[in-house]
Amino acid sequence: MNTSVQDEFIATVSHEMRTPLTSIRGFSQTLLNSWDKIDEENKKKFVKIIEEQSNRLINLIENILTVSKLSTDKPLMRAVDVNSDIEKTLPIIIQKYPNHHFKKDFKNDLPPSRLDDEKFQQIMTNLLDNACKYSEEGSTITVTTSIANEQIIIRVKDEGVGIPKEDTDKIFEKFIRLENHLTSKTQGNGLGLYITKNLVESMGGKIEAESEVGKGTTFSLSFPVYNPEEALKCSLQS
Repeated sequence: MNTSVQDEFIATVSHEMRTPLTSIRGFSQTLLNSWDKIDEENKKKFVKIIEEQSNRLINLIENILTVSKLSTDKPLMRAVDVNSDIEKTLPIIIQKYPNHHFKKDFKNDLPPSRLDDEKFQQIMTNLLDNACKYSEEGSTITVTTSIANEQIIIRVKDEGVGIPKEDTDKIFEKFIRLENHLTSKTQGNGLGLYITKNLVESMGGKIEAESEVGKGTTFSLSFPVYNPEEALKCSLQS
């Protein structure tokens, strides 16, 4: 990261941190200075806001740490069963979003892909969480796996708000968070998809998004099928 880009990143991070920190400080001071004058309902409301903003700040810091390691944290590549890894990820998302419906359409006997197991699960968690956040409760999230031209294909499809065509490429940039009627209800800092894209590409994969406003978005991942000879060559070169 060159100096100008680094300065811009630090300035943006500082701006993103200022909002939750200001809320935490403001509501904390109000509680401390006016505790006896505030009714129980508003006390609970203020504490809830402090908790939400604290979680927002923690999530931002974790994502910033992830971004800082993207260029140096080398993937630990091995043969990975994609279907199995998605099965491990889904229960976490289902528990977090109990009012969404989840549909799986996995290709049986799918060959393994050469991936970093932990990073692939992080990618799937990010995409599934994103799909749930930007679709209404009661809608369906569909996950499919397939194979074509020696590539493992994974798709995450939602029935959410969708993305305007002119903004599709922007969603993978840092700190981009498109405005819609669900944005104010969800926590986010515009780093999730940036991190996801970088993790995908660090493992030799590709990610694309197709969307239609009001009808939902489909994220498509593709990774090469595991090739023992290619894996050996890469391990000798590393």
